[in-house]
Amino acid sequence: MLFSDLQIIEPILHALKEEGYSSPTPIQEKAIPFILSGKDLLGCAQTGTGKTAAFAIPILQLLSNPHAVKIGDKPIRALILTPTRELAIQIEESFRAYGKKLRLKHLVVFGGVSQVPQTNALERGTDILVATPGRLLDLINQGFINLKDIEIFVLDEADRMLDMGFVHDVKRVITKLPQKRQTLFFSATMPDEIKSLANAILINPEKVEVTPVSSTADTINQSLFFVEKANKKSLLANILKDQEIKSALVFTRTKHGADKVVKDLVKIGIKAEAIHGNKSQNARQRALTNFKDRSTRVLVATDIAARGIDVDELTHVINYELPNIPETYVHRIGRTGRAGLSGVALSFCEQEEVPYLKDIQKLIGKKINVDRSHDYHIDLNVETNKNHAPQQNQQKGKSSNNKNRNSNKNKRNFSRQRPQ
Repeated sequence: MLFSDLQIIEPILHALKEEGYSSPTPIQEKAIPFILSGKDLLGCAQTGTGKTAAFAIPILQLLSNPHAVKIGDKPIRALILTPTRELAIQIEESFRAYGKKLRLKHLVVFGGVSQVPQTNALERGTDILVATPGRLLDLINQGFINLKDIEIFVLDEADRMLDMGFVHDVKRVITKLPQKRQTLFFSATMPDEIKSLANAILINPEKVEVTPVSSTADTINQSLFFVEKANKKSLLANILKDQEIKSALVFTRTKHGADKVVKDLVKIGIKAEAIHGNKSQNARQRALTNFKDRSTRVLVATDIAARGIDVDELTHVINYELPNIPETYVHRIGRTGRAGLSGVALSFCEQEEVPYLKDIQKLIGKKINVDRSHDYHIDLNVETNKNHAPQQNQQKGKSSNNKNRNSNKNKRNFSRQRPQ
C-alpha cells in the first residue's frame, strides 16, 4: 500500500515524498482512515512504529479544511500531550515536515527553559500545540493558553505518563477541554489505570493494535562483546580509538551510569556529553545539538531521555549496558541503519546481564554474533545460564581473557561497513 491509497491530500503527499516516505507502516495504514473519518482512536503502539505520523498526517489534513473563525481569533485547534521534552520537540518537527506545504501553524511548549519565547509565539497564534503536561498547565493558569476551541486531542505515550507521575496533570488538562472533540489515545501498554483513563475520555473508539517491534533491520550489523563489568570502560575506549566511528550513541540503564561513562571518555580526550532526566532542558538540547552537528562525537543517554532522538546518518549504537526490557534493545539499535544506510550495533554483556541477553535473542529470533577478537573477552554460557553464570565460567573467562591479551594483536576494525 502507498500513502496515496489512504486518500491523503496532495500537499501532504508531496511533503511525504520529499521526506522519502511512500509506504505507510502498519499503524499508519490502520489508524489514518479512522482518524480522517473523525472517530476516536485507541492505539496500542510503541515509539518506533511510525506512531507520530499516524496521527500527525490526518490531523494536518483535517485542520487544512476551511474553518470559519472570528476576525482576530487565534484558536488552538489541536493539542498533542506527550511526556518528555525530547519527544515533544520531535513531534513538532514531524508536523513541520509533513505540513510544510500547508498554511497551518504549530508550536511546542515544555518546561526547563524560559517561557518568554513560547508565550510570544502563543500570542501570535497557533493551530497545533505540542506540549508537556507541567508547562501546559502553568501557561493555562497564567492565561496564555485556552483550550476551549480544541477539535482534536492526542494523548501520546499514556503509560509513560503514568510511569513519570503525570497522570494527575493529564486529568487536569482533560477537564479544560471541550466535551465535543475527537480524541486519539496512544499507549505501548495498557495497565488498569491507563485502561480506566482511556474509557473515561474516549467515545466508541476504534481500536488499533500493532505488535511490539521484535525484528531488527538487516542493514544493522550487530555484535556482542562478553566482558567483565570492570573492563567495560577500557573496551569502550579501545573501540572508540577507531577514528572511522564518526558518531556513537551510547546507552546506559541509569543516569549515574551515563555521567560516569562521559567522565571516563572525557578523561581520555574523547568529546562526550550525557543526556538524561537530571539534566536541565538547556543542557539536554545543547548536548543533542552538538551531537547532531558532530561537534560532540559521543552522546551517552538513558532510555527515557533518548525518546524522540532522531539523528541523521548515525553510524553506531553501543549498548554499554544491556536493557532489561528486550523491546528496548530493538528501539535502541533502530536509531542507526535508517533510510537504507548501514549501521553498527555493539552490545557489551557481563555476567549479570546474561538473562537480559537471553530475552533479547528470544525476542528478535536469532543469536547475536559474539566478537572474541578483543583483549577483554570472557566466556559466558548463554545456553545453560538461567540466572548467573557458574563460578567456573568466571575462572574460565579470566584465563580466556589472559589468552586473548597474548594472542589478539590485530586491531579489529569497528567502522561501519557501507554497501558497495
